[in-house]
Amino acid sequence: MSTTTHQKLIYVFLVFLLFFSFCPKAFALKPEEVLVVANLNASKSKGLAGFYMEKRHIPEKNLVLLFITDQETCTRSEYEKKAVPPIRRFLDENRHIRAIVTMFGIPLKISSPQKTAAEKAKLQKLETKKKLLEDELTNGNISDGEVKKKKHDELSALNKKINNYLKRLDKVASFDSELTLVKKDGYELNMWQPNPFYLGFRNQKTAINQSEVLMTSRLDGASETIVKRIINDSIEAEKNGLKGSAYFDARYKDPGTKKVSGYGFYDKSIHLAAQSLSKENRVRVILNDDSTMFQKGESPDTALYCGWYSLAKYIDAFTWQKGSVGYHIASSECATLKNEKSQVWCKKMLDNGIAATIGPVGEPYVQSFPVPEIFFKYLTEGYLSLAEAYLISLPYLSWKMVLVGDPLYRLNLKP
Repeated sequence: MSTTTHQKLIYVFLVFLLFFSFCPKAFALKPEEVLVVANLNASKSKGLAGFYMEKRHIPEKNLVLLFITDQETCTRSEYEKKAVPPIRRFLDENRHIRAIVTMFGIPLKISSPQKTAAEKAKLQKLETKKKLLEDELTNGNISDGEVKKKKHDELSALNKKINNYLKRLDKVASFDSELTLVKKDGYELNMWQPNPFYLGFRNQKTAINQSEVLMTSRLDGASETIVKRIINDSIEAEKNGLKGSAYFDARYKDPGTKKVSGYGFYDKSIHLAAQSLSKENRVRVILNDDSTMFQKGESPDTALYCGWYSLAKYIDAFTWQKGSVGYHIASSECATLKNEKSQVWCKKMLDNGIAATIGPVGEPYVQSFPVPEIFFKYLTEGYLSLAEAYLISLPYLSWKMVLVGDPLYRLNLKP
């Protein structure tokens, strides 16, 4: 046995060991473990579900048909009354299911419910205190400069407290991210829930158990044609190999060993993803590490992409290969997949030929994006499917993020 072959076998064993010790079910997703969810109220939804299931040999019984709005946003009440019960009934009878695919026609986003009485009362209390401070500062009765400064500091701290409280009350979620926890009752809706499968949390205790989590993705886009192309391109790329180049668009130079967080952490992660793929020498890697972005015509034959930050303004720099995968780190880039006038990245990448992408339906905060170095490392090795690579690189559930693509898709990189 050659040294190279021996090293590969050791690596396969280590990957296998990692997933069966940390997340025993997150390995080798099979067609019979996939539930497909379509909308009887949306034209083409059921037909596209059948098309996908036939192509991927998913059992006919693994289909749940909802009767829910065909708009991109549904209410929390619609989700809880029209989506959760039929999906739970199916899952109760089919406990082997590990992934859910939502089809074209299923809502993309769940709107926020009304604030509770307790939430309204707390907000009112904070707003009343704020108004009293503002009145004190504007009525001109405070002559002492030291006292006035102290009041200004109090008002500044109070404004910050109100803003932070309003952020914590954010209950808008992507339909798919909420579905990851469809088996669980009684979890907190305000903001997110830490994902127990995320490798970055593997030494931490989370409120959600792995057994309560399902993988989710969607097969969606502006038209039926796009959805069928995603399915066909993914299967063809698996069979014939994904060819092309990997483009990584960082904003800063590699900070090296310097400790970074927030935007700096994700920028560093883009560097690490590029470095890892470069060392493997299985795909040509192009890294842009200055404040400019790849411009029109600069990214031909794109197989993989990750970059940031052009907010809701897609840059047509790429020629997407069949089976290509990529995402842009910016807010609300999956706010719509249907609006013809929108320039959000997810929609435009799908319009232009990408097979799989990731994005948020609203403001997610940067720390909720899949971590590039984890996502691309495990995706490109080819042992994990698209949905599995996404799951282990995604920090939060019940939040804003959406994976568009065939969950069963496994990359087969061809140099």
